[in-house]
Amino acid sequence: MSTPTGLPDQVVFMRQVHGGAVAYVTAPGVRPEVDAVFTDQRGLALRVVVADCAPVLITTAGMVGAAHSGRTGTVAGVVPALVRAMAGRGADVRGMTAWIGPNACGSCYEVPPQMRADVTAAVPHAWATTRHGTPSVDIRAGIVGQLTALGVTDIQHDDRCTIESPQLWSYRRDRRSGGNYGFVWLD
Repeated sequence: MSTPTGLPDQVVFMRQVHGGAVAYVTAPGVRPEVDAVFTDQRGLALRVVVADCAPVLITTAGMVGAAHSGRTGTVAGVVPALVRAMAGRGADVRGMTAWIGPNACGSCYEVPPQMRADVTAAVPHAWATTRHGTPSVDIRAGIVGQLTALGVTDIQHDDRCTIESPQLWSYRRDRRSGGNYGFVWLD
């Protein structure tokens, strides 16, 4: 793994478990078993690893956060939990910028009909159909719906689909472990 240019020396790694737990971190060390972390410490990078799930990076004045939000984490509300945790430490939700990275798109992320029903019962915006007319889940749309409901208005995203983009890692496409990385930090 190569280190991106300009990345701080101190990086927080998570033990991602496809859940909704969030941790406030102040230094690298024990990897918290969570799917979102946030900090107000300058020079401390937060890392998220994904294959087809969405990396979600959130910035605001004096604070940053990173979340791993796939189907299970989106249903568990990991991104709303991150926003609420950051707000609980003084961040202004309306001042947040959220960036949703590449993930499996709704046109490709085929799931069984009952799974789509279960996901969209919790996250209605995630309802989708593949380009072949089969049931699917749109994680990006679900996360956008969750962020909007909380009052986050500056939402940016990378439209690339991990399944369709050969330069990105996709477990669904390649059936091998690996990942795409997202980093965020305060200078």
